[in-house]
This record gives sequence, structure tokens and C-alpha cells, in this order.
Amino acid sequence: MRAGSSARSRRYTMSVLFVTGTGTEIGKTVTTAAIAAAALAQGRSVAVLKPAQTGVTAHERGDAAEVERLAGPVTLSELARYPDPLAPATAALRAGLPPVSPQEIAEAAAKLAASHDLVLVEGAGGLLVRFDADGHTLADAARLADAPVLVVAQAGLGTLNTTALTALALRSYGLDSPGVVIGSWPAEPDLASRCNLADLPDAAGAPLLGVIPEGSGGLPPHAFRAAAPDWLAPELGGSGAFRTPPSA
Repeated sequence: MRAGSSARSRRYTMSVLFVTGTGTEIGKTVTTAAIAAAALAQGRSVAVLKPAQTGVTAHERGDAAEVERLAGPVTLSELARYPDPLAPATAALRAGLPPVSPQEIAEAAAKLAASHDLVLVEGAGGLLVRFDADGHTLADAARLADAPVLVVAQAGLGTLNTTALTALALRSYGLDSPGVVIGSWPAEPDLASRCNLADLPDAAGAPLLGVIPEGSGGLPPHAFRAAAPDWLAPELGGSGAFRTPPSA
């Protein structure tokens, strides 16, 4: 991953941004919503693409709908939905439904980008979670889309290893990343979390571009939208008020 000037150059030019995590349940959806809210506040049109939604039934709200609830009026697109809370390839197999291919994801993102200022593509779990029986992943889709990949990481102990592994995988695919966002910053951070503020950029090979407070997804939508730009650096459309919390 290339940091610095590469990230800054993409601030206003990137139209498609993939959002992945170092694992599951670490704040990808809330981070996606924060980026969407910041873009909407700037008057930009936003689409949110969820290639494979797992763990919800046909009549339940998925991640893309949660982004819309928090961020405001975005265009939603979901390519496939599988009821079991598993990796997309396994969930598709168990449901007897076709998997989603990298080509489908890249084509859907390009179609949305033709009519929107920003397209956010939220993955499932981590970067290398399998989407089909051939082992294709979100990284394959991002490479076909020629799009950068934002990494959402957890705050505390263990995150440096998973972030470094994700960064290594991104480099192996030839993918660029604007940086890393902490998806859930605790109200009372421990020593490891505070130290990670300084160490995460080294592990990621890219700057820290956002810190989302713990519990932000539970805020009323109007409060979420008002606060979101301050959680993000300008490279992600955030305000100049963004500051990282005090480190150790």
C-alpha cells in the first residue's frame, strides 16, 4: 500500500472505494455509513453496494439498509442475500443459490459510478473471505474494478498482526489503500488501544484516516450525520476537525 501523496491524490478523484475489515464485527458498516454521511454533507451523490449479504432473511434489514438509515439518502444495491451467517461461498452453497463473482461486483460498481459521485462497496468479513468455490475474494473484485481498498481495524490487542496481514494481502494483489480506520474506539481505551494509534499506520503501511467512537451505530440518525465528518480525515471526506485521540 502506498501512503501519503497517493491517499491525498485520491481525496476528490476516487469514485469507487471498497471497504474491508481485518475481521468480522469490527465496524465496517458503521464506517461505511460515516463516509457516506460525510459525502452527502458535501452534496455528493452516494451509492452503497453490498455484494453478498449473509446472515439475514429476505425480509430483514441488511448492512446497506443500515447505512442508509444512519447516513441518509443513498442508492442501495445488493447482489445476493444468503440466510446463514457464514462466508459468502459457504452460505451460497448451503442455500443452493449461485455465488457472486468478482466480475459481477466490478460491473455493478462501475454501473453505479456512472451515475454517482461515490460508490462504497462493503465486503463481508475480511479481505480474503471466499465468495465462490474457486476462491475468489473481495480483493479480486477490487482489482478488476481498479479501486482502492479502505481497511477497517479493531482498536485493541491483536489488531497490529491482522492489519499487517491485510496490508500484505493488498500488496500481493497490487491494490492501493488510502489508509485504515478504527471501526470502534472504546470510551475507556486500554494501553494496547492507545499505543495502536501510533503503531497502526506502520502495520498498515498507510495513514490512520478515521476513528469511529464505540456505539456510534446506536446514535439517532441526525446525531450520527452531524458527528460523522469529525470522525474522518479529509482524505475520506471528513472535516478539518478530525483529530486522533491521545495516545499512550
